Amino acid sequence: MMTPAAVLPLPLPYALRADDTVALLLLGCFLLSAYVLSRSRKFLFLLAKDFLLNRERTSIFATSTATDMRYLLLLVLQACVLAALLAWCCLSGARGGLVASVPSALALAGLTGVCLLGLAAKWGVYSLVGWVFFGSGRTSLWLESYSTLLYYAGFVLYPVVLCAVYFGWGWQAAAVAGAIVVILFKMMIFYKWQQLFCNNLHGCLLLILYFCALEIVPCLVLYRGVMQLTHYLIINN
Repeated sequence: MMTPAAVLPLPLPYALRADDTVALLLLGCFLLSAYVLSRSRKFLFLLAKDFLLNRERTSIFATSTATDMRYLLLLVLQACVLAALLAWCCLSGARGGLVASVPSALALAGLTGVCLLGLAAKWGVYSLVGWVFFGSGRTSLWLESYSTLLYYAGFVLYPVVLCAVYFGWGWQAAAVAGAIVVILFKMMIFYKWQQLFCNNLHGCLLLILYFCALEIVPCLVLYRGVMQLTHYLIINN
């Protein structure tokens, strides 16, 4: 008498909440945020206050210590890591074949690298355009204000990513939440540009042109870069 063949159990589908790499990164971001807040809480508050009040003064970078700058650079790295995690949440839901062929650690490292390269490129373009058209004084104030937004972006993105991973958000909800954060970020940029550079009609026209060229176009380029990176990872794994 023939016995039926043993039925092999099917592999469990990929779940973000069960990914050890994602859990370690979220835990690391939480510990980093707590550590930076315990050490540089007053300095971060001063940055936010200066951003809103638009004080005409020398750059706060000149009065910050090397320790403060190290903490702030860690916050920039945290913002990039969280942006990569949010992008991975969306990609894992929208492109199921990606998670089946690419290790999450490799994908998150690549996405974080894309974010860091994009920020470095934008910083260079801001510096060049500002020093050519507006002078070094206002450019320094603008770079400081832009950096302040990056520091706080990490704090804003953390609960969004946490909810997307552990509270059952679909990739559509995660994408909508990420889009809302990006829109708020761009609105704050527009607000600061209006304070610093929009003194007359000519300045308003330049503001609109620069906003389209330096904010909207880079977002489209970054999106295409992420798509190309995912195609590359799928093909080579």
